[in-house]
Amino acid sequence: MRALVLWADDRSPNLGVRALAHGSAALVRRAFPDAEVDLQNFGRGAAPVPIGGWRPLLREHVTGRHGLKTWLAGYDLVVDTRSGDSFADIYGLQRLTAMTALSDLAVRAGVPVVLGPQTIGPFGSRRGRALAKHTLRRATTVMARDHVSAEGARALGREADVLTTDVVFALPVPVVERTRDVLLNVSGLLWNPGPHVDAGGYRSTVEQLIEGLLAEGRHVTLLAHVLSSSKTDDDVPVVTEIARRHAGVDVLVPTDLADVREAVASARLVIGSRMHACLNALSVGTPAIPLAYSRKFEPLLDDLGWRATIDLRTSAAPVDEVLRLAADDALLDGVGAVRERAEAALGPAEAALRKLG
Repeated sequence: MRALVLWADDRSPNLGVRALAHGSAALVRRAFPDAEVDLQNFGRGAAPVPIGGWRPLLREHVTGRHGLKTWLAGYDLVVDTRSGDSFADIYGLQRLTAMTALSDLAVRAGVPVVLGPQTIGPFGSRRGRALAKHTLRRATTVMARDHVSAEGARALGREADVLTTDVVFALPVPVVERTRDVLLNVSGLLWNPGPHVDAGGYRSTVEQLIEGLLAEGRHVTLLAHVLSSSKTDDDVPVVTEIARRHAGVDVLVPTDLADVREAVASARLVIGSRMHACLNALSVGTPAIPLAYSRKFEPLLDDLGWRATIDLRTSAAPVDEVLRLAADDALLDGVGAVRERAEAALGPAEAALRKLG
């Protein structure tokens, strides 16, 4: 079995993207233990040429100049992850079009294309909905990682074949001692102005939250979950800047995915603005309080029975809500049940893949 995982990168500075890559490969290997798994994201990967924007990919449909169709035909299975949350038009139609074009080439090459566990939607534009319907119609198997995504697929004319959960739960669990108290992941994406939440409000929330935790005698370590890169949304300069203003606050910059999973496993609590900082924590048995900024958080976590999410877009008092949850010793008691539900939810996804072997 040769499988290709699209839109995942095990070298990305975003450790959530690495979790998607390793988790997708782990899910494939649950179904096919001896599978050879390659990865392809934008830029360099397993493809014979770097994968770029939508125009070169559409030209490839016509000219076949770079042999992408032939390359794709060498695989037995393509798992299209859409970066976990990019099967939507909230990141722009160009991104959606490029991803659709490469997936279409795989279909034309005669390879089964599985939409791996992911968020489906939202689609606010006519073109976005048309591309989504096209993708869903041509996919061999559609996997939704939450019930709202499954409903979104149904509304677009294709029932999801599998309702599952995030692939991070397919990763092995590190065994380490709990030596840290609170890991607080601060997002460079939200710290800087952007479309998700008000950056000024987010900055104020983070500063007040740190002060509140310190006042309650908690030890706070600021966690970067997106490492240094040329992009403006990395977490490292943000956590470094914040730590300079708060005596006694530490900074943790992991080296890779294994390192961050060991780090969150060593904590008593993770508070995270990056969804996969929270999912990494829950998947290794550490309670997490997500600071949500989009629809992708709450449905997935609700399906796992984890209802500690604070939505920054709607909460009138996010700091108070987080501090109340952080003081609740019962949080730890619920983590084991989350892992059990996640494992059960991965079973149908594994079985659906096995049918394609």
